[in-house]
Amino acid sequence: MKLTRGFALLSLVLAAYASSPLASSLVRHESRSELPTGWQQVHRASADLFLPLRVGLKQPNLLELESLLLDVSHPESPNYGQHWEPERVASHFRPSKQAVDTVRQWLQDEGIATSRLRYDPNGWVVANVTVKEAESLLKTEYNIYEHAETSTKHVACGKGYYLPQHVSEHVDFVTPTIHFDVKVKRENEFEKRTVPGAGKHIGQPGAGAVVPKPGGTIKYVYNIIDELQNCDKTITPNCLRALYKFLYEPLVPQKNDYAIVEYTPQAYLADDMDLFFRNFSKSQVGQRPNLSFGFNGESNLDLQYAMALLGKRQNITLYQVGDLPQGASFNNLLNGLDASYCTFEGGNDPLQDGIYPDPLDGGFKGPEDCGKVKKPANVISTSYGYNEADLTPAYTARQCAEYGKLGLMGVTVLYSSGDFGVAGNSNLCLNPDGSQTLDGKLFNPSFPGGCPFITSIGATQVLPGKKVTDPESACMSVIFSGGGFSNYFAMPDYQKSAVTNYLTKFPPPYSANIWNSTGKSRAFPDISANGANYIIGINGDFGLVFGTSASSPVMGAILTAINDARIAIGKKPIGFINPTIYSSSFKDAFNDITIGSNPGCGTNGFNATEGWDPVTGLGTPNFPKLLAKWLLLP
Repeated sequence: MKLTRGFALLSLVLAAYASSPLASSLVRHESRSELPTGWQQVHRASADLFLPLRVGLKQPNLLELESLLLDVSHPESPNYGQHWEPERVASHFRPSKQAVDTVRQWLQDEGIATSRLRYDPNGWVVANVTVKEAESLLKTEYNIYEHAETSTKHVACGKGYYLPQHVSEHVDFVTPTIHFDVKVKRENEFEKRTVPGAGKHIGQPGAGAVVPKPGGTIKYVYNIIDELQNCDKTITPNCLRALYKFLYEPLVPQKNDYAIVEYTPQAYLADDMDLFFRNFSKSQVGQRPNLSFGFNGESNLDLQYAMALLGKRQNITLYQVGDLPQGASFNNLLNGLDASYCTFEGGNDPLQDGIYPDPLDGGFKGPEDCGKVKKPANVISTSYGYNEADLTPAYTARQCAEYGKLGLMGVTVLYSSGDFGVAGNSNLCLNPDGSQTLDGKLFNPSFPGGCPFITSIGATQVLPGKKVTDPESACMSVIFSGGGFSNYFAMPDYQKSAVTNYLTKFPPPYSANIWNSTGKSRAFPDISANGANYIIGINGDFGLVFGTSASSPVMGAILTAINDARIAIGKKPIGFINPTIYSSSFKDAFNDITIGSNPGCGTNGFNATEGWDPVTGLGTPNFPKLLAKWLLLP
């Protein structure tokens, strides 16, 4: 690789530092080989520019998170369903006093006065420093970077940074440094070109890896008989009921909650909801979701189907995250769900997340909703996502752990797996140097789809010309079910048998260098549901949409019904479901999908096969079987 001037200067700085007595303790803490797509260095950052340097402390006991989850989530565990209270979770993973003292002492020894240091007991040491001081602390060089298409500017150190060994042992990551996580790729659905967007603007139309794909407007004139005869062309709630044998009337809805997450400016339209209900669930005309947290296709889709499938008695909460001027990020959501995740004074990184109170005109003027949700919903569905390669491993690991904590508390967290097959958002694929381009050849997994502590939902469809009673296929109309193997996360124990079986019986016919072929990485999706030809009410008309963003809320509705049935007989919610659904006792509880594939990156992708596969996971739900099996568990 050609040595750039900036990197050469960094090498000279390190060479000089090597003569100091502390040189042996210096380690490279984080690095990246290439800048994210579209970014370029424009000039050195001014030495007197102030940065809010934020040191994320490692949380103790994270290495045992998987075993703790298995203890309360595996059907053969004597502690199945004995979920933790939020206070116990916060205490168990709070950074140690040694970590806090070590980082504070290092900063003070480097000349940062105590008055300039602040500590958030939930995991961050914050220091107001100049660029000159940050470069000295981290032995790196800060530059201003600019995005070629939007002229958006970003301050970062680009390649990497260093910490003393004894400090590095206690630190997850430092910002701002190499993290361009603020940026995600999104597809402008009208101009059909790639445009950049901020992480805190993930609710913008097309932002993130998973958004519903429009299929045009239609005129709906079917009755229920016609509906069931046309499920290959248009999916309605009745089609889904027929596909998955889903008929259920909630028994204790006041004790059970299901939450749909939306990011502003995505928001449902009341008139569209009533248009949908008048045709598919007349008794729910006028019904609205409960609001939490203080452009409409995503929200309308998620809420219309979740509410129609569960009926008017079931409680559904909308987690509306962010305000109109600045939006929000996944971190803003997690702050509201878990106070232990909040950063200093309930705030976040202004380069990555929504900061409240929002000083912008029309912005939310209250404080960050830090731990506002005292008891998260039993099931939470999110139809948004990133490319894994957009984010650094440290950033994704820290966020993934938070989903594991929610699982410990008995929360089922669902995420859409992606809509571009083995490719990433906007069909971007990886290159050997880590960059993402349309002509890349390496498979590009999604995040949080590859996090082992969430349940990743793929997409299926009724094949053209087939009946609703015929076997479904992997979705291959308009979108391709996202799936593959993470480049960041190791394979969890709960899926080793299923994935090993797939790799042994159906080895993918590709060179080992274009996908993670180690057999040791987290594989996804876990399960699937229909994701094609959904009729929704949108802006006063009926339209068709496609995507795993439809599959996730439908799966969430089915799991919510199972929770209701368990709670009604005095049992606990199902919580983190992955260890259970991969267990031998649930082997026949899903409709195995063996038709289709998920193309991308110049290949046919993976094939849907017998058993688990990286296209549709374990398959689609068979509600009566799932209900019976979960009711038998403690």
